[in-house]
Amino acid sequence: MKILLIGYGKMGRAIEAQALSRGHQIVGIIDPAHPETKLSQFGPADADVAIEFTHPDAAFENVKACLEQGLPVVCGSTGWLHHFPEARGLAQEKGGALFYASNYSVGVNLFFHFNEYIAAKMHQFGGYDVQVREIHHVHKVDQPSGTALTVAEGIMRHYPEKKRWRNDPAQSPEELAIISERLSETVGTHVVTYTSPVDGLELKHEAYSRGGFAHGAVLAAEWLPSRQGVFGMKDLLGL
Repeated sequence: MKILLIGYGKMGRAIEAQALSRGHQIVGIIDPAHPETKLSQFGPADADVAIEFTHPDAAFENVKACLEQGLPVVCGSTGWLHHFPEARGLAQEKGGALFYASNYSVGVNLFFHFNEYIAAKMHQFGGYDVQVREIHHVHKVDQPSGTALTVAEGIMRHYPEKKRWRNDPAQSPEELAIISERLSETVGTHVVTYTSPVDGLELKHEAYSRGGFAHGAVLAAEWLPSRQGVFGMKDLLGL
């Protein structure tokens, strides 16, 4: 496959290494460090798919440009989801393909799946309050993480009394607390904790490297080009 990389930070480099190891070609890199290469130069004849990992402020414009230029796009940037309905509408209007996940790790997406199952069971039997904790490296811009928000949304689907999340300890029973920590070079840890007066239960995922995220993003890029619509990891993994 011919892959266009949009963003060339740590994740972009990890995706490049993963893509090359699987026999793919990187046909361009869109990044401030490569000012000679412009996104507007690429269309379906130039690349089979674009993989976008940039900054919350840039992500939507990059996704929009890909869809307008007929490029299937795999996006892993977080912090831009207030624009997601517009991106979805554009994908439908253009007959394009958009794949979005807040986290591309296969393990994390199984974590999402088990999170909803456990939330439903814990709420069914009652007596437990719930909290989300996420830990990332100090360079991560958005807070809480996109992964933590996906986890929180999964919990709130089964805890209807939780009306909103709060990026701090909860101030009322209607709030779901998301505690964010930024520590050194931590890749990413997410913990859901249930507590009652008599016991506690934790569901935890800890990433050891960016390799799992890069592998999932390349799997998505391999899967997407023959499709039209908006997709996520549940579609890829059949969950």
